[in-house]
Amino acid sequence: MIDLYFWPTPNGWKISIALEEMGLPYETHLVNIGKGEQFAPEFLKISPNNRMPAIIDRDGPDGEPVSIFESGAILQYLARKTGQFYGETERDRIAVDEWLFWQVGGLGPMAGQAHHFLKYAPKLEPPQDLPYAKDRYRAETGRLYGVMDRRLAETRYLAGDFYSIADMASWGWASLWEGQEQTLDDKPNLKRWLDEVGERPAVKAGRALSAEERSDNSSREAQKNLFKR
Repeated sequence: MIDLYFWPTPNGWKISIALEEMGLPYETHLVNIGKGEQFAPEFLKISPNNRMPAIIDRDGPDGEPVSIFESGAILQYLARKTGQFYGETERDRIAVDEWLFWQVGGLGPMAGQAHHFLKYAPKLEPPQDLPYAKDRYRAETGRLYGVMDRRLAETRYLAGDFYSIADMASWGWASLWEGQEQTLDDKPNLKRWLDEVGERPAVKAGRALSAEERSDNSSREAQKNLFKR
């Protein structure tokens, strides 16, 4: 049994989708980031960076429990544990790691900053409507989607012709392209991939987990907790 510490955001979806795809039993523990629950001492023991998602695998290595934080590390662990979605050869795994690290080091942070400066910052008190920041992260996110589109012109999925944890990591952020003020008109391969991955039953189930809890986090309390230094 996996204990999943989760809130319905693109980072949380990475792991809920993976658990659904891999058929692993899990129990969900909601971490309401708008209420600051990510700073609770008991959660910090699992995720010292006060970020979700995190997991505890009650049947970890050698049959002993193990806790894991950081979405990329969790995905790699689950893929190794189940022998699924990591390719069949060392070359496959290299490609998966390349695109997984591309997501956790590039697409996720840049798309997240685009959301922040385009959506949240102008509503702060006092408002932080910063044209340079908006242009910077909108453009960088667009550049990264261009990288994806060119890759997906050559391969069915990010790591090759097989679906992998790299796709699970990227889909949630890419599915929110409209909120990042992007276009798919000139990215037909990205659109094809988004549609195909989005139709997978496990992706739908992972995306739907606690979906009723999603909000725009526009309250002052939520923003204080989300953007606490």
